[in-house]
Amino acid sequence: MKFTPTAIPDVILIEPKVFGDPRGFFLETWQSQKFAAAGIDMPFVQDNLSRSRQGTLRGLHYQIQQPQGKLVWVLAGEIFDVVVDLRRTSPTFGRWTGSTLSGENHAMLWVPPGFAHGFYVLSASADFCYKCTDYYAPEQERTIRWDAPELNITWPLAPGETPLLSAKDAAGTNLTTAEVYR
Repeated sequence: MKFTPTAIPDVILIEPKVFGDPRGFFLETWQSQKFAAAGIDMPFVQDNLSRSRQGTLRGLHYQIQQPQGKLVWVLAGEIFDVVVDLRRTSPTFGRWTGSTLSGENHAMLWVPPGFAHGFYVLSASADFCYKCTDYYAPEQERTIRWDAPELNITWPLAPGETPLLSAKDAAGTNLTTAEVYR
């Protein structure tokens, strides 16, 4: 596996070694010793899978208490994945990084606790998987608007396109009014 820090060094792009032949392929999605050697040494307590159609934008989500670290990847389809640093004392506070994850490139992303996360579906549909380091706590969940002006995220939307949002995501706050981590 190749572990590469992104523009926000604590967010790590993971490229597994893929073994393929005419029958298909094999790869490791998790191996505790390799991840620990790369500085990702947290227990995972929950796995999740979502399917979304093209044009769907989910996020930017985080839990203010019980913050979750997430290991994310796409089984099928393609997404643009975004992570925002919400750690007020961090030198990268309020900055974002984006990566394209797909069932073809098999790339994964480590999203540490203290970050908001979201993604936009580029393909006809996408099956999105993630492992979490803490349990889902709906009363602790917060949402920052995908288009918060102070973040200035460059989402790969077609000109004039409006993403498909849940009511919760459409009602998110801007970064300036959001609860953040110390």
